[in-house]
Amino acid sequence: MGRLARLRFLAVGATIVLAAVLCAVMAPLLAPHDPYLPVVSARLIPPVWDAGGTWQHPLGTDPLGRDLLSRIIYGARVSISAGALAVVVSMTFGVLMGLLAGYYGGLVDSIIGNLVNVILAYPFLLLALAAIAALGPSFGNMIVVLGLTGWPVYTRVVRAETLKVREREFVQAARALGLGTARIIRAHVLPNLLNTIIVMASLEVARMIILESFLSFLGLGIQPPTPSWGGMLGEGRVYMLTHWWLAAFPGLAIFITTLGINLFGDGLRDVLDPHRVLTPAGVRTE
Repeated sequence: MGRLARLRFLAVGATIVLAAVLCAVMAPLLAPHDPYLPVVSARLIPPVWDAGGTWQHPLGTDPLGRDLLSRIIYGARVSISAGALAVVVSMTFGVLMGLLAGYYGGLVDSIIGNLVNVILAYPFLLLALAAIAALGPSFGNMIVVLGLTGWPVYTRVVRAETLKVREREFVQAARALGLGTARIIRAHVLPNLLNTIIVMASLEVARMIILESFLSFLGLGIQPPTPSWGGMLGEGRVYMLTHWWLAAFPGLAIFITTLGINLFGDGLRDVLDPHRVLTPAGVRTE
């Protein structure tokens, strides 16, 4: 029971993440209505517990009469896939840069470090506006923007860990045996960083979902009529004082999903981090 209690956040987070993924994958089966089909006669119906609500549309409808629950379920596809793909792009590039900077050091480290500082110093919104203005708003372009702005986080952490690992005895022995640099990094350095990378990636998915919602809210991400949580927030902001559900439920979906991912990432860190040991009393020690 003690161990289960210590891992309760991991279990709760995993449950929320699994539910969100199932909603995204099984959206055609779970959505009660077509999320794209406007029904003018059913426009702006309130949630079922409000006066005028109906079980046919449990969370109400939007200004075009589209079912809000169906659009939120389909919106999970956009938000989760955008977050996951953006993390894959940023993680791949960031880990590679971090390995090169940490292993080679010197000039390579200086060049990559300066590039990281430039990216971190440039405001995300300005970079996103410039990229979207040049490339045009689309799902693919949004993934590129999110990926190219997220990689410095991985680079800094991976560089610091690589600096430690490259001085370990097994790496020194591999060098003495004449193994090539690429093989040493692939077979000896990278495997020792996987736990850290996995935990970072799990936490970064939540951040990417929020950034995707932010871009869609501004009209720079997924374009209507494709449902996305950020886009639905943008559409609902005009009606916030009179029809609160239009913005409240997409915002709640973003909150619950990112909370679940953060809980899952924190629990995963406790499980995978070899430097954080759970004693019988439940106290973490380094």
